[in-house]
Amino acid sequence: MELIQNTPDLSAYLAADEVIDHDHPVVRETAARLAKEAVDSYAYARLAFEFVRDTIPHSQDSGDLRVTWRASDVLEQGTGICYAKAHALAALLRAEDIPTALCYQELGEVHGLVAVRFNGAWHRQDPRGNKPGVDAQFSLDGERLAFTPDPESNEMDHPVLYAEPHPAVLSVLKAAPDRPYLWKTLPTTL
Repeated sequence: MELIQNTPDLSAYLAADEVIDHDHPVVRETAARLAKEAVDSYAYARLAFEFVRDTIPHSQDSGDLRVTWRASDVLEQGTGICYAKAHALAALLRAEDIPTALCYQELGEVHGLVAVRFNGAWHRQDPRGNKPGVDAQFSLDGERLAFTPDPESNEMDHPVLYAEPHPAVLSVLKAAPDRPYLWKTLPTTL
């Protein structure tokens, strides 16, 4: 699948905004701590991915009822669903000048992940969090995502790389008072 930027301006994939708030002190402190352990940007990207994947539980897996959507809130509260974890990873990567896009799969509901740009190409990564049957890994040599869409079930990968969260995703996150409500309102298509 060819990945397509929704804007040709690569700097858009480095920008901070209300959601990917990599200028927030919590994001900056976390990025600085991870960067101290990294020998280069590739190592940093892997460390940031593993940090989000492994230390911030997916709220459904952990039973956490809180809904987070802003990257700094995900890091402060230590919880989030796939979209929120993707926002946190995007912020950590952009904080260290690594172009990062948000991207999506349709798997019954829309699933969120990121793509990082290295060596002139985009590489999708899924920080959702591993569990039995899910083994997402950081990889620049072929995708190791949490899920593979089943075309026979009308599941699909979206090729578009967004500089900002998709409005359908962001609106349901912002409107949800808790995760059970969110689960009833998740978008099924973009």
